[in-house]
Amino acid sequence: MTTDEAFMRRALDLAIAQAGRTGSNPSVGCVIVDPQGVVIGEGATGDGGRPHAEEVALLQAGEAARGCTAYVTLEPCAQRSSGGVSCSELLGGARVARVVVANFDPHPFAAGVGISRLRGVAVEVTLGVLEEEAAAHNAAWLASVEAP
Repeated sequence: MTTDEAFMRRALDLAIAQAGRTGSNPSVGCVIVDPQGVVIGEGATGDGGRPHAEEVALLQAGEAARGCTAYVTLEPCAQRSSGGVSCSELLGGARVARVVVANFDPHPFAAGVGISRLRGVAVEVTLGVLEEEAAAHNAAWLASVEAP
């Protein structure tokens, strides 16, 4: 197992622990790791769908998130239904160096825009780490978004 897989597994474990508790939102996990490999923040989508996993993890990490890697089980959102700051904006604003994403998010509030936004502010993005396992976890939600 690679380091990316190990940290993504932790993010997936966090997401799985919230399964069935996130309302109409997907259950997402996020782990923030410093350059020495130490976890400095982690979170999962809250009960009812708020807060988002990235918000929780970034709050724990604080200013130390700068230059770190964030492992997220689903592409960070690019828009919020509440009109608040999106997770891709939060991660970019925290100046993380890298975001590792398990699954592309087909929802119109993400759909590649979250990844593009991160890359646009020079954040390295790796997509597809533990992709199949993360997709299996959110299979029902993904199917509902992809349905015509």
